[in-house]
Amino acid sequence: MTTLAAPGISTTASALRRLYFVRFAFAIVWAGVTFAIAGDLNPLALTLFVIYPLFDVAAAVIDARASRATGSPTLLYVNIAVSLLAAIGLAVAGTSGIPAILQVWGAWAIVAGLVQLLVGVTRRNMGGQWPMIISGGLSVLAGGSFVAAAAADNPALTNAIGYAIPGAIFFLISAVRLGRAAKAN
Repeated sequence: MTTLAAPGISTTASALRRLYFVRFAFAIVWAGVTFAIAGDLNPLALTLFVIYPLFDVAAAVIDARASRATGSPTLLYVNIAVSLLAAIGLAVAGTSGIPAILQVWGAWAIVAGLVQLLVGVTRRNMGGQWPMIISGGLSVLAGGSFVAAAAADNPALTNAIGYAIPGAIFFLISAVRLGRAAKAN
């Protein structure tokens, strides 16, 4: 069975596809650079941790603009607010150490993951959203593990950095899967 996407959906799918490819590349590069320098908490590592949710803000702004024709961007606005608060929280937490960073990072992963899951569910008719739904659910679980890891005897930033890699892969899969809807013009 072949389904033709409505013009608004195909335009949105095309924009999201490009955005998801960019998000994939950013997350992979971010993880590589951050792994290389974040053996301990230092100003550059902290800056990179603050940049990640700020990139999420920029991506959500682009997403909200691109998807206005296919639905309400309210959940994306929630994501923008949550990610801005996370960036501020991470900057402040950096003065308290790795456990505080992991707590903020974990809380952000939980809330942002829940929002991502809900956005994916609302976009199911567009196609290519199951990777986003799964990624959102896994983000919620990973966030809980980061909060728990903050209480460990010797907490490390590496698990939080590794969080970006599966997310990147899910963005790549979703971008590829959105190809059909994007070509329906």
